[in-house]
Amino acid sequence: MLFADHDKLLMIGDSITDCGRARPVGEGVYEALGKGYVSLIEALIGATYPERTIRIANMGTSGDTVRHLKERWETDVLALKPHWLSILIGINDVWRQFDNPAMKEWHVYIDEYETTLHELVEKTRPLVKGLVIMSPFYLESNESDPMRATMDLYGQAAKRIAESHDCIFVDLQAAFDHMLKHVYPATLTWDRVHPNAPGQMVIARAFLNAVGYEWDRSAD
Repeated sequence: MLFADHDKLLMIGDSITDCGRARPVGEGVYEALGKGYVSLIEALIGATYPERTIRIANMGTSGDTVRHLKERWETDVLALKPHWLSILIGINDVWRQFDNPAMKEWHVYIDEYETTLHELVEKTRPLVKGLVIMSPFYLESNESDPMRATMDLYGQAAKRIAESHDCIFVDLQAAFDHMLKHVYPATLTWDRVHPNAPGQMVIARAFLNAVGYEWDRSAD
């Protein structure tokens, strides 16, 4: 696994990351990391690599777009000085265009999304050991669906940024598409956006695979 002894991993994003995490910083005991993929990642790493004492913080905030991330980047990322950073953002950037089409001031279109995410990654990548960018996703198997098609464009932008800044890219849409070959979207989410426990595990599994987690490892 890529994380070394005593590394600090900070995971930032929207409600998919938030999942009821503690404020102001989501780290510590019990449910401080929330009830989503961040806590699953901590549990699996803690159980399998206990000797490394990896510190994980959840800085997800429900409703966030990349515009919101930019507003809180200094306090919620840079000031916390992580060794590793994970970003999952873009779902609300797309969703607001479809569930609130008249509220255009809430919309974050693709150009702003890519430019802003690029700026955040560019300023942060030299400060961390590694940076993971996970793609936004929509749990709809019909790729011609307007929101799914738009989400795919944002996922492609996230991939371009990851590749241009030596980041790890995690294609969550592909991971969910594999699941959707076998189950109906309602099995994983009530609104095609917020995953239930199995859906959160899809995210955790994809992330851990990307950072070299050994699933069959016995703790030393």
